[in-house]
Amino acid sequence: MNTEREDIYTRVTNQIVTAIEAGAPKFRMPWHITDAERFCPINAVSKRPYRGINVLLLWAQAEAKAFPTGNWATFAQWKHLGASVRKGERATTVVLWKPIDSSGKRTADDESAETPRRDRGLLALGFSVFNAAQVDGYERPNRETLSEGERIQAAERVLFSQGAEIQHGGSAAFYDVNADRIHLPRFDSFRDPIAYYATLSHELTHFSGASHRLDRNLTGRFGSSAYAAEELVAELGSAFLCARLGLSTEPRPDHGGYISNWLTLLRNDRKAIFTAASKAQQAADWLMGEYQSEATTPAAALAA
Repeated sequence: MNTEREDIYTRVTNQIVTAIEAGAPKFRMPWHITDAERFCPINAVSKRPYRGINVLLLWAQAEAKAFPTGNWATFAQWKHLGASVRKGERATTVVLWKPIDSSGKRTADDESAETPRRDRGLLALGFSVFNAAQVDGYERPNRETLSEGERIQAAERVLFSQGAEIQHGGSAAFYDVNADRIHLPRFDSFRDPIAYYATLSHELTHFSGASHRLDRNLTGRFGSSAYAAEELVAELGSAFLCARLGLSTEPRPDHGGYISNWLTLLRNDRKAIFTAASKAQQAADWLMGEYQSEATTPAAALAA
C-alpha cells in the first residue's frame, strides 16, 4: 500500500510543500489570498468556516485549480443539497480530529474518511471534499460584502484593540521582543492602507506570542528551526486574521529569504505545518478577541 496514503501528515505536508514550491519564484505562497470569495473557506452545508490546517489546504487547492469560490462539502453533503459532483473531478483532502474511546476505537465515522492516524488519544481522519465549482445543481449564495472603507475601519478596531506599542519610522517592519514593541515604516510609505494593515497583522502575530500573552515558545518543539517556524506562524496568523477582516494579502519579496527555510522545516518534520497552522489560528483568534485555551482541544495534540 502507498505509504503516503497511510500517513495523513505526510500527505498534507507534501501538498503544502508543492504549493510553496510552485509560488516560490514570485514569492507567492498558498496563503496570499486576494479574492474575497475565497477569503474564508466554509462548509456549504453547516456554513461553518474551516480552520487551521484546513484553511491552508483549501486555499492552496483553490489557487492551483483557479476555483472562484470558497464553498466546500463532501460528496454526500453535496448530494444532500441536491447537487452532484461531476464525473472525473478530484477531491481535496481536509483533516478532522476525533477522540479515541477507551477501547482504542474512533468514536465516530464518516463515509468520506480515509486511513486514520492516532495522535495522543486523537485520531486524524482525512476527509474528501469538493469545491462548488466541481458540482452541478448548486447555486452559490451571495456573500455580504463591505466597502473597502468599512473593512479598513473594522480592521482598525481589531488591530489596535490589543494596545500594542507601535513605533513608526525607518524602512523595516519587525517586532522587538525585548522592548515588546512593533516597528513599522510610516503609514504613507505603504502602497495602500490594506498593505499597511496586512503588515501590521504579521507583526501583531509575533506580538501575541509573548510570554505574558500566548507564551508561544517554539524552541522546545523546533530547536534550531524555531525562528523559521515562528516566521511561518506569523505569516499564517496574518493570513488567517486578514481573511477574517476581508483584507487581501500579497507576496512580500522581503520574506523571500524564509522560503527555503520553511521548505526545509516542512520536509524534515511531517507535523510542522500542523503545529504552525494551529499556533497561527490560536494567534488570530486571540487578536480577534475570540481565543479560548486550547489545552484540551485536538489542535493541542500537535502544538506541543
